[in-house]
Amino acid sequence: MTIDRVIMAFAGIMILSSLALAQLHSPYWLWLSVFVGANMLQASFTGFCPLAIFLKRVGVKPGCAFD
Repeated sequence: MTIDRVIMAFAGIMILSSLALAQLHSPYWLWLSVFVGANMLQASFTGFCPLAIFLKRVGVKPGCAFD
């Protein structure tokens, strides 16, 4: 699995978790979805993604987006 796929899977899990927690506990959990979405948007423009840096350091092979 490449860094690109791990990041997409992680973002999807975080967004779905946020939606479930907002439904079950508090609507304030939706701020987690806002944070994940904003991070994805800025990464698309700047190419900077903290998770990509971490995954590269632990040895996950890079994909085409985060070389």
